[in-house]
Amino acid sequence: QVQLVESGGGTVQPGGSLTLSCVASGFTYNSACMGWFRQAPGKERERVATIAGDGTGDGSTVYSDFAKGRFAISRDNTKNTLTLQMNSLKSEDTAMYYCAADRYPSHHTCRRGWATSFDKWGQGTQVTVSS
Repeated sequence: QVQLVESGGGTVQPGGSLTLSCVASGFTYNSACMGWFRQAPGKERERVATIAGDGTGDGSTVYSDFAKGRFAISRDNTKNTLTLQMNSLKSEDTAMYYCAADRYPSHHTCRRGWATSFDKWGQGTQVTVSS
């Protein structure tokens, strides 16, 4: 059974930091393109960052503009985990954050970061940035 389980969300003040984690199971993790996406109320789901798997990018990362310089995505293929380190958080970062996997990626999947390419999703973890 394929599972993606996120943790680490919460409420933080502007300027603060949070680390989100995702534990994956039930599929060949090391070759999957993995990503973090977010969705705020009334808005579309958007990519935060993606990280390529073995054979289709080998750990290369792509960040959305709002995440560059503040967020860092990483993966541990020995533990089947995905991490998103978020620093200098702003109120506009408030959203539900989702871990996602494209289990059968092409060489373009992670670079493009289209949510429709990702076939497995976690339940999400809420991040609220508020003073």
